[in-house]
Amino acid sequence: MRRVPPEMFQFAVASKAELYTAILHGFGEANERLETALGIDEVRARLRSVGWLEALDDEELAAALGQLERWGLLDVIQNHGENYRTAADYERRNLQYSLTKQGEAAYAGVQHALSVLASTGALQTAVLDAIADRLDELYVLLTTPDSQDRRIFSTVQELEGHLEALRNNTKQFNAELQRLLRGEGADLTTFHEVKSATVAYLQEFVTNLDQRCHAIATAGGRIEQHGVEAMHHRALAGAELPPTSEDGAEEQWLAHRRARWDGLRAWFWPADGSTPRAEQLHTVARRAIVTLLQVLDRIVESRRRSSSAAADFRTLARWFSVAPSDEDLHRLWSAAFGLGSARHAHLAHPDPELVAPSTPWAQAPPVEVSALLRRSGRTERFTRTGKVRDVAELKQQRAERARAERAQLEQTWSALATDGPVRLSRFAELDHTVFEHLLDLLGRALAAPADEHGRRVGTTADGRAEVLLRDPDDGLRAELCTQHGRLTGPDYLVEVWLADIPGEAAG
Repeated sequence: MRRVPPEMFQFAVASKAELYTAILHGFGEANERLETALGIDEVRARLRSVGWLEALDDEELAAALGQLERWGLLDVIQNHGENYRTAADYERRNLQYSLTKQGEAAYAGVQHALSVLASTGALQTAVLDAIADRLDELYVLLTTPDSQDRRIFSTVQELEGHLEALRNNTKQFNAELQRLLRGEGADLTTFHEVKSATVAYLQEFVTNLDQRCHAIATAGGRIEQHGVEAMHHRALAGAELPPTSEDGAEEQWLAHRRARWDGLRAWFWPADGSTPRAEQLHTVARRAIVTLLQVLDRIVESRRRSSSAAADFRTLARWFSVAPSDEDLHRLWSAAFGLGSARHAHLAHPDPELVAPSTPWAQAPPVEVSALLRRSGRTERFTRTGKVRDVAELKQQRAERARAERAQLEQTWSALATDGPVRLSRFAELDHTVFEHLLDLLGRALAAPADEHGRRVGTTADGRAEVLLRDPDDGLRAELCTQHGRLTGPDYLVEVWLADIPGEAAG
């Protein structure tokens, strides 16, 4: 594991952190304009361009540059190609400063930190579509003989850029989402609107997410069948890396590409068969939708109450403190907590003559109090029981209907049964109900595969009837007529017979 040098970001916490950061920012802007070395005058001009407007003499600026040099962030070189007219001019313009590799990394770290602080993350289906498109494009380039290695390299770079954007945006959005779930905004209206919009945003993202992930996994699988290592070597050839003194630069480049491809697999089709991270994202999004909807329900419920229970009790306490007398306190207590006369006081003994009106309650016999009176404050009222419906007639009607339907079915099968093979044209005139059963039999036979003799066999669902069907050799046509129309087709050889069901004749 590689470690960050301890002094690499010391400039960000030192006493002159703002000045050091502004100097690095100035060198970063100079690098973007291909200016790699700056003199002290150029450094001062860059400070003004990045927004440093405080007065700064040459000694303070030189001290700051020297400190950055001691931290390993700047290199100091002498400018031997300049013409100096005076000794003072030599002292001022002789030294030039440039960022070291560690300084470039420190500046990039600061820029990345500021971008993360300013960004909120997003779940973008367009990135998923772009990943699938780049994978499809790579497959086309790999399978095309005359494709250029440069094009493969640029497509691989685009694919890795989209994957990195997906990872970063997802992490940042998930962190913002969890903070939103934990947060309680002071303004309930704004809080409600933000969470409602977030729910709609998540629901739109999870729509067709499975199909997009499946398309990416399918496209990646095609490339793996063709060869990922071959694709990376062609991309390396198209990268045109500059010559370097470091050994193994090309192997490091290939190892980085393999790591990125493994990351893509982990997101959409893991090699070990584990759950893809995209499915975990789907789960997190749906769980967040449920949680947000629950929070929104609580917000809506809280808005329905004019005040909270704590506020009600505080108001009641103020009323108790200003009550003028004990009688008023009792009335307030009774009105607030529902205390009144006993609801069972009106109940009497079953034989009131046995108990004198002057008998104290403590000496009187107990009176039975129903459970309904305790629960709802009402007493039972006994009435006649409801009349039980007589279903014997209904059962008889259903039995008669079932027998009639069975008799009709038997009559239908009897009309269709044949003593041997007959032509379909024999059933020229049929009742529509019989025609429907015949059509069902023919459909079942035609759906079955033909044997070596060209015969097809169909059986009804209850096994009551079977049909044997043979194709006509003479090409004749049959026409069947019913009350609702005509049906024409090949004049098949048809043989229909009924199966013997045990116990049916006795029934």
